[in-house]
Parts: sequence; structure tokens; C-alpha cells
Amino acid sequence: MQKKSYVPYLFLLPAVVLFAVFMAYPIIYSFLLSFQKSDGGVMVYAGVENYKRLFSDKIFWKALCNTFIILIIQVPIMLLLSMLLASILNSLKHWKGIFRVSYFMPAVTSLVACSIIFSIMLMGDGIVNQALSQLGIAPVPWLSNPIWAKVALILVMTWRWTGYNMIIHLAAMQNISESLYEAADLDGAGKLKQFFSITIPQLKPVLLFTAILSTIGTLQLFDEPYTLTKGGPSDATLTIGMYLYQTGFRFFDFGYASTLAYVIVVLIGIISYVQFKVTGDE
Repeated sequence: MQKKSYVPYLFLLPAVVLFAVFMAYPIIYSFLLSFQKSDGGVMVYAGVENYKRLFSDKIFWKALCNTFIILIIQVPIMLLLSMLLASILNSLKHWKGIFRVSYFMPAVTSLVACSIIFSIMLMGDGIVNQALSQLGIAPVPWLSNPIWAKVALILVMTWRWTGYNMIIHLAAMQNISESLYEAADLDGAGKLKQFFSITIPQLKPVLLFTAILSTIGTLQLFDEPYTLTKGGPSDATLTIGMYLYQTGFRFFDFGYASTLAYVIVVLIGIISYVQFKVTGDE
């Protein structure tokens, strides 16, 4: 009988240990923590009290509403723009590499630097309002008005992540067989007809992938509102991810913060499931 070798398992052991310590343990501990609350600085069992607290927490519902408004508006716009840009770049004969890098650069740019630049540009007397005044349009309170603050946040997120999704879509487009387009040309189909009848159906799995990634990213949104608006004005840009951070690391209510974290997990699971069902993919 051939002797079983344990050498492969020894090579896997460091990765397994790291996963168990830094991934599996925090996930399990956070779940257990969601059923606890602080009593005199000591965590004690609280049952489902934290989950019941969600239903009467107005700030939670405000943050959840803000997050879904951003999700519903920003994600479709971003995915549409990324598809259009990818289609244009795919048809270019020259300078394709330069445009790829140009559009992808925002995704690798420092978030703090982006936020500082946009906060300066969107100030009351910033370059954006100066340009609008040249067109005869009154200055827009980008960062001080609840509605315009959401618009500013959506603009920053779209600018930052459109190029990232564009690269994914472009890579998928380049794998579509040219014979499909040649056959469509012979049948007299125009470019627009080819885009909707060939490109989009062929990209369906990739579109689902980018939609789910973008949805997960938006539901976990923290960096952009924290650095650009601090959740203001009047909690207009407070997201559920930012509320989770404030609850855990500003008010040190780790039990309730863990509850919020698992609410995000459940929301991501439900929305991802719905997206799979709507697109008809297994």
C-alpha cells in the first residue's frame, strides 16, 4: 500500500492557520458578540436585544435609507458608463493602452487625496461653482445641502470606480468571438443592434459579477463619506458602514456594532440572491 504523504498539508498549514486566526475566528466571535452587551465594561449575554434595538433605531434606518439611495442611483449609472467606455475602447485601433490607464487611474489613486481634491473643487467658491457661474448658474451647495451632498458623493464614487469596472468589461469583450459580429454584419445588423444582441448577452455573467461586486462595495461604503462629508450634513450621507464604525469605535458598543455587521451580511446575501434570480443564472 502506498504511504500517504503529509508534505502537501504542511505547505497548506500556514495559510489555514492564518485563515482561522484572522478570518474564521473574527467571524464567529463577531456573531457571538452580536448577542451580548456591555454591562459595567463587561460583555454579558443579552439575547436578541441588539436585534430588537434595530427596529427602533432611527439613525440605523436613516443610514440604511441613505445607503440604498446611493446604491440604486450610483451603481446603474456607473455600470452603464463602464459598459459604454469599454465598448468604445474595444473599437479603437490606436492609443487603447493609454486610455485604459487613464480611466483606471482613479481606482488606484489615494482615497484621501481624492477626497481633498474633490472637497476643494466642490467648495462654495471652488472651481466647479466658478465654472457654473460662467454659465450663469447659481453656486451649488455641494457639501452643505443634504441632497447635493448625496449627489457629490455619487459623483466621486462614479469617478473613482467606473474605470475599474470598465477594465473588467473590456477584458470580457475582447474574448467575444469576432465571427459573431461578422455574421451579424452579413445579416445587415448595425452596430447598435450588435451591441444589444451580441455584446450584452455574451457579457451577462460578467455584468452580473460587476453588479454584485458594486452592490457589496456600496453596502459596505465607508471611505468616501467619511473622508468627504463625515456623514453630514445632518446625517444625509451617513451610510450603514459608517454607522457601524461610529458605533463600534467611537461609542465602543461592540455588541450592537456586530449586530449591524451581520445585518449588512444578510442584506448582501438577499440582494445578491435577487440579482441571480433576476438574471436567470444558476
